[in-house]
Amino acid sequence: MDKDPIALARGNGIGPEIMDVTLDILKAAGAELEIHEIAIGEEVYKAGHATGIEDTSWDTIRQCRAFLKAPITTPQGGGFKSLNVTIRTTMGLYANIRPCVSYHPFVSTKHPNMDVVIIRENEEDLYTGIEYRQTPETYQSLKINTRPGCEKIIDFAFKYAQMNGRKKVTCFSKDNILKITDGLFHRVFDEIAANYPEIENDHWIIDIGSAKLADAPEEFDVIVTANLYGDIISDIGAQICGSIGLAGTTNIGEHGAMFEAIHGSAPQIAGQDIANPSGLINAAVQMLVYLGQTQVAMQIHNALLCTIEEGVHTADIFSEEVSKEKVGTKDFGRALIERLGQTPKQLKPAHYEKKNSGSLKYARQKQPTTRKLVGIDIFMYAEPDAEAFKGKVTQIETKFNLEFISNRGTRIYPDGFPETFCVDHFRCRYLPTEIDATVKPEDLIELQKILIKAGCDIIKTENLYTFDDAPGFSHAKN
Repeated sequence: MDKDPIALARGNGIGPEIMDVTLDILKAAGAELEIHEIAIGEEVYKAGHATGIEDTSWDTIRQCRAFLKAPITTPQGGGFKSLNVTIRTTMGLYANIRPCVSYHPFVSTKHPNMDVVIIRENEEDLYTGIEYRQTPETYQSLKINTRPGCEKIIDFAFKYAQMNGRKKVTCFSKDNILKITDGLFHRVFDEIAANYPEIENDHWIIDIGSAKLADAPEEFDVIVTANLYGDIISDIGAQICGSIGLAGTTNIGEHGAMFEAIHGSAPQIAGQDIANPSGLINAAVQMLVYLGQTQVAMQIHNALLCTIEEGVHTADIFSEEVSKEKVGTKDFGRALIERLGQTPKQLKPAHYEKKNSGSLKYARQKQPTTRKLVGIDIFMYAEPDAEAFKGKVTQIETKFNLEFISNRGTRIYPDGFPETFCVDHFRCRYLPTEIDATVKPEDLIELQKILIKAGCDIIKTENLYTFDDAPGFSHAKN
């Protein structure tokens, strides 16, 4: 059997310890791997690489079939961007798969029947990291949802359910408030769900859905959601299973896959031989399944289940009532290796089959759309005195109609209320005075010139468009 080339990073904090144990297990189980080790994370940041990864390491990752990564540390301050996010987006790893499975009664949990897979969009949403400070009081983060991004992850979720015998896919969004961005996610979910009539589907608003997940996870099967929501609820799912230290995750796309534990580098316990390596071990199992080495994956997974079942536990899951032996990181690995070839007696044995996971290639669906420029929102910096600002701006004569002024999304003109708390960040919406009048880009530039000449401090603009005659912008809250 040819060996599968994989990139490997030992990470920071507890990363090297749990990676050493994981590699010992992979070797003992007979995994056919050709390992290409790279350095990423804290040391690389401190060596002057702002991304936390050297250029040559990208070449290694791209040339290998998979990437097994231990947790890393991002230095505080200095504006360093998350390397995890950088790898996922740069390599197009658009789907994050996080199984959350109960090990009851051997790991304490209030949810003995939990078996949920959370599929998280991995490339966009608030994780683009596009942020600005626009005024002394106002900071902004840009949330980006795209139709291709929504289509890719939602179709993947249904394909995953189809390939793995799952019965239902649930969408989490916040489209009762974010009607355009999250509204798109929900709308695309409904469109794609219609292509899989054999799979049940439903939708929950993210807040009550998260509460329901924490209270009754057995009512969910596969959950698909946007990037930030997915990050939050997958940690909730892992924790209510028993411990975040147990969970591994897959990041997958058209051009490769990365496998990692879901927890961080925990530098406060590094070098103490107390970390639970199960998350990275589970990630390695997922990697072996991806590579088609299913027999080795089953052997390791079942040995892990046997170890947990027989009460050999690290400190994070140790319980006097259930556990028989408290062990450190290295001894947990040794205990697992001793149980290779065994099958659990109470926990459900792992079983994997070689199968075609289906194409991960996205076929972009271009839809003819008529786009029309109809106005502009102009954001201005001014002292947070609503009456003074309204008095100034409403007196400026332009060829446009000042539709409203808002502050943090709440309308203060016309018909504002004195109780509304304002900050130094105002939005003015300008529309043509005549209905259906044609708006040209140069008209908007001329409008801004007039406002600037009148002493307005413009900090940002957003052009307003209709798409097939439907507005592509939100309205001010009353």
